[in-house]
Amino acid sequence: MKLNIAVLAGDGIGPEVIDQAIKVSNAIAEKYNHEINWTPALTGAAAIDAVGEPYPDETHAICEAADAVLFGAIGHPRFDNDPSAKVRPEQGLLKMRKKLGLFANVRPTFTFPSLIDKSPLKRERIEGTDLIILRELTSGVYFGERGRKDNGNTAFDTMTYTRDEITRLAVKGFELAMTRGKKLCCVDKANVLESSRLWRETVQAMEKDYPEVTVSYEFVDAVAMRLVQWPSEYDVIITENLFGDILTDEASVISGSMGLMPSASVGTKNKLYEPIHGSYPQAAGKDIANPLATVLSAAMLFEDFGLTTEAQTIRDVVNKSLEEGYVTEDLADGGESFKTSEVGNWLVKNI
Repeated sequence: MKLNIAVLAGDGIGPEVIDQAIKVSNAIAEKYNHEINWTPALTGAAAIDAVGEPYPDETHAICEAADAVLFGAIGHPRFDNDPSAKVRPEQGLLKMRKKLGLFANVRPTFTFPSLIDKSPLKRERIEGTDLIILRELTSGVYFGERGRKDNGNTAFDTMTYTRDEITRLAVKGFELAMTRGKKLCCVDKANVLESSRLWRETVQAMEKDYPEVTVSYEFVDAVAMRLVQWPSEYDVIITENLFGDILTDEASVISGSMGLMPSASVGTKNKLYEPIHGSYPQAAGKDIANPLATVLSAAMLFEDFGLTTEAQTIRDVVNKSLEEGYVTEDLADGGESFKTSEVGNWLVKNI
């Protein structure tokens, strides 16, 4: 197979972890006789510095022309610490999702047998955890009307959803549940928010089309608690943008490190793959960041193109690195640790 992949390394540790995912992907391509063409493009703070725009038109054209996008991370402290900044790296991320139509963020949460005791949660609470959260990405409060009034002393952000936006995400949730444990949980705040009542009403109306799927409805605050108490009870969770942003980050630490969880953002045409962690600017350039989430995101990419053996090969070699302790400092527990690039080279050698 021939794949054309756009590469948006972004900011902070993004370029370092992306480099490892590319090395691993090229090793897989060589092993299984595929061809991958990589096309780099600017985004985030790096793009602002270069052209004044966090998601330039040229970058969008490269992404549109590609079979998929491999994305690192965006963000920089100088923007985080400046509330008055008119242009921000995160604006590029929202613009990219909207323009590429990436309406569903697919975030798996699972445990690694060799790391289960490194989780902040007790072994008996997390054993068997294997869930996927589908987060709506292109609507809700992040895209609603916002502003200031009363001479800047009052701020507002509006959460708006249409039935069609909810339906297209819920369809993916139901379909995904059918391939897994046939359990779907719709997370909302229907006791308070009108937009959440529309979510619940819409999903309830769809239940008849998927009679094999058991559907539950839970408030977001309750789910935030239950993800800590018994995450293994969940199979597929669907939710809106803001709630999904928070819950997926909470769920990510179940595995023991945010540097381990991959994700995909998909639409009707375009697909993007990225680690769930941020740009971690404190580690940028130090060659210490954990590349495994990005490498596992590349595995998701291969799997979505039907290359399941290739994807499993990546997962197997990642598990081997964890079992043998060939890891970066975040997983070393004071023992021997290895550089980002060394872990990448080890994965390639073992492939």
